[in-house]
Amino acid sequence: MTVLETGLAFAVMDDLNIEDPAQLLPYLRQNDRIGRSDRPRFTALKGGVSNRAVWVQFDHKPDWVMKQALAKLRVQVDWFSAPERIQREAAGLTCLDKLIPGHVPELVFVDEGQHILAMSAVPQPHDNWKTLLLGGGTCIKLAREFGQLLAKIHNAALVHPQIESAFAEVRFFEELRLEPYYGYTATQVPQARAFLKNLIKDTRNRRFTLVHGDYSPKNVLIHQGKLVILDFEVIHFGDPAFDIGFSMTHFLSKAHFLRAKRRSFIEMADQYWRAYSADLDADLAKGMQSFAVRHSLACLLARAAGRSPLEYFDERHRSRQKDIVLELMQREISALPELIDGFRACLDRHNEPD
Repeated sequence: MTVLETGLAFAVMDDLNIEDPAQLLPYLRQNDRIGRSDRPRFTALKGGVSNRAVWVQFDHKPDWVMKQALAKLRVQVDWFSAPERIQREAAGLTCLDKLIPGHVPELVFVDEGQHILAMSAVPQPHDNWKTLLLGGGTCIKLAREFGQLLAKIHNAALVHPQIESAFAEVRFFEELRLEPYYGYTATQVPQARAFLKNLIKDTRNRRFTLVHGDYSPKNVLIHQGKLVILDFEVIHFGDPAFDIGFSMTHFLSKAHFLRAKRRSFIEMADQYWRAYSADLDADLAKGMQSFAVRHSLACLLARAAGRSPLEYFDERHRSRQKDIVLELMQREISALPELIDGFRACLDRHNEPD
């Protein structure tokens, strides 16, 4: 499996900014991406830190979403990553369109020179799952589907061995996940330094299957009751337990943030894990839980003290989550249900006003 040979743009525009319609329209026309008579409408999409993103609306054909990878991410601390990762995202879209068809957008084109990708837009109306969750919209059915889709992604390499070579490069995962989430957090929380350093080492050695690397409700749209998965710029062949820890963190952190919905989020976390593990290949499942626990703890801490803290947490939430994670790191937890229940018990014991 290889990246689609979609071709480079014919014309190069220095310092192109796709969020500027005065630049984007001539770029698309000069490179024959649209017809001379097309009059698309452009809307900049906010919220992402690693890419510029624009919704391109057409009158007579399906809409697009365009992304342009940034070398310097839009966060408060310095955080850099090579924009060539847009090619990895194109490869991820192409691959997952075959593995979980109907659950990812279709690739339209990729311009490697300008670090731009265009894909089909998810039809309106749709909802961002993270937004629904923060509004208290919990749903066990969606949590289970989320787990089942991830199991399909993780199982894929066992039947498609070419995935290993196609996604062997881990540079972008290092730049956008291991360093900012684990490495940087280790410098900010000395009590967790040994835990995080050992996990980084083990993660680099655990290379078993295809890993999304950014599997979270933020990157999920819901259209007609179906989950559509987005954002593949750090997809790679590596440790599947990372995806569990990264995604589990979002359910547990929202259980922390929305106390009135705590029980519902805890149940979603539990059902997500159960649906995933029920569909996971038996060979991949061996030893998975202990590493999933470690990644969950590390990501929970990173979202309180890393380069990319949860934007809905205030200082009280960040401090409380850090204290709880450090406490749980001292226990010998090897099973996800035990971690989920332990996190809930710690939250209930703190029982501080939000």
